[in-house]
Amino acid sequence: MSFNRPDQLRKLNETFDICIIGGGATGAGVALDATLRGYKVLLIEKGDFACQTSSKSTKLVHGGVRYLEQAVKKLDWHQFKMVYKALHERKILLKNAPHLAHPLGLLTPCYTRWERLYYRIGMWLYDKISGSTNLKSSRGLSKKEIQAEFPSIESHHLRGGVLYYDGQLNDARYALAILKEAERLGACILNYASLDSFELGAKSLKIKKVVFSDLLSKEIYTITVKAVVNATGPFTDKIRALANPRMKPRMKVSRGAHVVLPAEFWQGETALLIPKTDDGRVIFVIPWRDYVLVGTTDDPDTLSESPVILEAEKAYLISYFNRYSSKKATLEDISATFVGQRPLLQAQLDSTLNTDTKSLVRDHEVEVDGRSKLVSIMGGKWTTYRVMASDTLDVLEKEVLNVPVKPCLTKDHILAPASPVALPATVEPDIRAHLSEIYGPAAGEVYGYGADRILANQPFLVGELTYLKEHEMAVTWEDVLARRWGIAIRDEALAEKLKAIKKEAFAS
Repeated sequence: MSFNRPDQLRKLNETFDICIIGGGATGAGVALDATLRGYKVLLIEKGDFACQTSSKSTKLVHGGVRYLEQAVKKLDWHQFKMVYKALHERKILLKNAPHLAHPLGLLTPCYTRWERLYYRIGMWLYDKISGSTNLKSSRGLSKKEIQAEFPSIESHHLRGGVLYYDGQLNDARYALAILKEAERLGACILNYASLDSFELGAKSLKIKKVVFSDLLSKEIYTITVKAVVNATGPFTDKIRALANPRMKPRMKVSRGAHVVLPAEFWQGETALLIPKTDDGRVIFVIPWRDYVLVGTTDDPDTLSESPVILEAEKAYLISYFNRYSSKKATLEDISATFVGQRPLLQAQLDSTLNTDTKSLVRDHEVEVDGRSKLVSIMGGKWTTYRVMASDTLDVLEKEVLNVPVKPCLTKDHILAPASPVALPATVEPDIRAHLSEIYGPAAGEVYGYGADRILANQPFLVGELTYLKEHEMAVTWEDVLARRWGIAIRDEALAEKLKAIKKEAFAS
């Protein structure tokens, strides 16, 4: 089975029911759900798949401890429902791609007796809301237990803590796995395809055709469709305005900055939740693929396709890391940084324009423009991508296609190749670990493309480059380093070395 651009371009001669704009987590989820419901689907993405918010998350599959706290404090039923929904999706997300997502222990340190009681009750409630889908029960820990089990924690003034469990995922590759499965089932999935315009009906003004450009060949395509889904995250308002200039903005953008440190700064596989900073944020310290991820900030931002971390954000995150870590880091120790822009949905059109983004709920809404019939899925987060997709298709069927709502079939749909190939027993341990973590059941197939290393002391293989072109639609080096391997957002210097050795393999 191949998954490359030439094959997808040939599919453009077919007819389509639904066109999805956006190839991140939400668009991918809609593509798979719609394909499983029997629709002929076209998905176009302006850049590479998951190149924006969906590959720049904090890598957590979680219900949202902070939202639960707000729900209880403010007696906010809306936030409680959002937490409940996310907690019950965690296990599904982990189950459907176990090589790309797994449970993660998180320790919340406490510095007073009141904090120990407060967070213990909170995590107990978190467990209870999860019900049968709970990953593992939380437990309280004494100072001595923390010092013995988690030596990376700065234990000065520590009174104890609470250990609870959420999940961790390889976000970029999870989105790719969803898209590959949708394509295998019949969808046409195309990256580097930029939406130019919509062609509307003469009388109804409903979208009849989608016009987009192949950014590589510069060819323009006009495709007739029955419905269009806008799944562009932070860029949602741009597509809404393209369909109907009278539509008012609904999105607010928040920036989440992250810094990455070498693994030596944090021992073990347990993450740290810093429940409250001086300015009311939540920060995580997370063991992540042989590195340590520290994040995230939550500040209002201006929409950008390439947000860059600020020096003040680096200093802020390192300062909080050093408060809680026994091994201190400096700015020079940072191996990589990245910033993701979150799509926050404003409940009201204009009155919340100046609202602090920390107070906005990351829930979602499906909107249908009464004139163009554009369906926009707005807000949400990675953990609930599947519910967001299901809600989108339900609304689309009822309000645009005017057909009975079909069942969503994604809950038990495993994201794995139909014919897995095992790795040979002789494969070196570091290469085995790398291929298994990245490709899962397809690791043996990838290894068959060649076992020569690009760098002598690194597990990345020359043969992988061919596989990434032919089976994962990688076009540029950034596609490979930032998303297929993810090394560029963990270790920028190593990524540059890999690129320099095989520069001719991909476009820069």
